[in-house]
Amino acid sequence: MSNLILDIKNITKSFPKVIANNKVSFGIKKNSVHAILGENGAGKSTFVKILYGLLEPDEGSIEYNSKPFNINSPAEARKKGIGMVFQHFSLFESLSVRENLILGIDETMSYSNLEKKLENISSQYNLPLDLDAPITSLSAGEKQRVEIVRILLQDPQILIMDEPTSVLTPQEVESLFVTLNALVKEGRTILYITHKLEEVISICDTVTIMRNGEVIDTSSTSNFTAKSLATKMLGQKLDDLKTNYEHVKDEFNFEVKDISCEFNDPFLTDLKNISFKVRVGEIYGIAGVAGNGQSELMDILTGENINISSGEIIFNKNKIQNFGPQKRRDLSISFVPENRLGHSAVPELSLSENILLSQFPKNNFLKNGIILKNNIDDYANNVIKNFNVVTPGNDVKASSLSGGNLQKYVIGREISSNPKLLIISHPTWGIDAGAEHAIRESLIELSQNGTSIIVISQDLDELLEITHKISVIYNGKLSNSYKTNEVEIEKIGLLMGGKND
Repeated sequence: MSNLILDIKNITKSFPKVIANNKVSFGIKKNSVHAILGENGAGKSTFVKILYGLLEPDEGSIEYNSKPFNINSPAEARKKGIGMVFQHFSLFESLSVRENLILGIDETMSYSNLEKKLENISSQYNLPLDLDAPITSLSAGEKQRVEIVRILLQDPQILIMDEPTSVLTPQEVESLFVTLNALVKEGRTILYITHKLEEVISICDTVTIMRNGEVIDTSSTSNFTAKSLATKMLGQKLDDLKTNYEHVKDEFNFEVKDISCEFNDPFLTDLKNISFKVRVGEIYGIAGVAGNGQSELMDILTGENINISSGEIIFNKNKIQNFGPQKRRDLSISFVPENRLGHSAVPELSLSENILLSQFPKNNFLKNGIILKNNIDDYANNVIKNFNVVTPGNDVKASSLSGGNLQKYVIGREISSNPKLLIISHPTWGIDAGAEHAIRESLIELSQNGTSIIVISQDLDELLEITHKISVIYNGKLSNSYKTNEVEIEKIGLLMGGKND
């Protein structure tokens, strides 16, 4: 009898101008944690959507427990024993944990049976829940527990985890790994999608590596290190990144002084007396779990929100707290918001048109009210070339690029303006190792050329790799700052979890 729970044979799926999956074939063993790795656009998402019933393959077949597997919807996938925890939580923030769990049940179940089942799942898999708590009051780790419990109520044999640790503290990651090990020991199979190579080595038994829609290799993770995984995935070796302190000047050019902001909104986090300073050429990192005031702080730093309750923002001796985004851009401040598509870039506009929307000082895009299309196209082409953006040309819609390529393009657009200050939110969230490395390398190089950089990120590994100083935001308050090369990761993890300085 086969030890494979899934046997994937020659799955092919095409879209206009691209073959997303090209004869994808590999097997997933029962009672294992199986990783799928690949760059953005490698075909991972397409394959998972086929497996979960969101897409139908053009060719190929899948056997599930040695039987033909054909599904047309996620509901059908769940009935056949496949559950999925998505990267973005699909919970109703205004409802309680109990109400969200009830909404996620496909079958009819009484309250008493639900309570009993939840009690068993919580104790068996180390997933404690406060059923009466509103979702909006939960941490990212607690929200993820709700998602996992909701899937386990359906008793899946295969659990697909999409970037499960992207918003967790180090302590919450450890707790998740305990849960995953318990699930596997009990007889379930985990399909693990991640960009974090160290996690693949530590938690996964087998890894399938995809590139350009094809399977490059499927083998035991014991055959790899994180570096060799990256090399196999990208087809080339990545150089080690190094942040040094030698170029950082003793002069502060950006300061936030006692900024407070009250929103009177249960879905927003009030900011309380936030203060920090950034030196010329310094990369200043702000860590934190999602929902602790990062987006609210980003809006204030970029000028999208100037309705602060108190405090000052000072840039090169100018008080700018009342300046809007364009006025701040005119002072040579650039921004990259968290949401690439719709905020950093307009989906339906071309790459060149998205350049025009970001007005930089002395950009030579306009003359006497006339748009200089050739200058804009040249700028766009330079960004595409210098930042290795994979695209047919500057005239394609922004929405046609993969997440990693769009992020490289947006960051390249801002960096190419040679700003004096760059404020960037979640620069490499959800993108592959190659794009991640290129973006981090470009940020380090920019700082070495004298640009001050503020990086807001949930990825603690990223901040530890590229920043000079680091603070943590929790419940709208900012911790003291620490030299990144001196602080212990456990300290940062505790601050992310709410432990005071």
